[in-house]
Amino acid sequence: MKILRTALAVLTLLLLGSFLVPSVRADEHDKKTVITFSQSFEIPGGQILPAGTYTFSLFESTSDRHIVQIFSANGTKLLATILAIDNFRLTATGQTVMLFRERPNDAPDALKAWFYPNNNWGQEFVYPKRRAIQLAAAVKEPIPALTTDTLPDVAELQAAPIIAITPEQKEVPVAEVIQTAPEAAPLVAENTAPAALAQTQQLPKTASQIPLIALLGAASLGFAFLLKLIAG
Repeated sequence: MKILRTALAVLTLLLLGSFLVPSVRADEHDKKTVITFSQSFEIPGGQILPAGTYTFSLFESTSDRHIVQIFSANGTKLLATILAIDNFRLTATGQTVMLFRERPNDAPDALKAWFYPNNNWGQEFVYPKRRAIQLAAAVKEPIPALTTDTLPDVAELQAAPIIAITPEQKEVPVAEVIQTAPEAAPLVAENTAPAALAQTQQLPKTASQIPLIALLGAASLGFAFLLKLIAG
């Protein structure tokens, strides 16, 4: 009976584990994060969200686009759907990290990027073109931007062109001014064959064939003398 009770307990734990694991994976998949902000902040689309608690998660897009949705604290009310691009950091941390673009004149800081715990890859938010031009000039750094002044719906976000706006109000490709991937290490070619070949070709040809001829002659005389002794 004791063995039977132990087996039933183990089976119960396994069944509970099978129910708990999917919920953990779901959070990891969509990066769902509940975070509290101590002050108001700006998000793409012209919204200023007051201080409070919000839920961030990735929308399950059918394309390769990064689409972030912001909900109320309990996750029941959708507040914004925002396009994002890759943002790479060298060192990951164990906490959620939110980056902001600080603005002068006591204006709410503009939300820049969101990093999920222990991830090197984050989400850098894309602003409508007109607002991106204003932010780039104010914060003196490039801003990823849509090519329009409005924030499209989810279907349009999956195919909307993305550019970057420089502080000089120039439109450039995102990859030119924003690091969206780790820098590749320089390749060092190891090719010693040409040097070895050159060294071989430069060896001086100072050896003479006269000693070799004399040695062959002496060997021939010795061999003939040996034959004479055997024959005698």
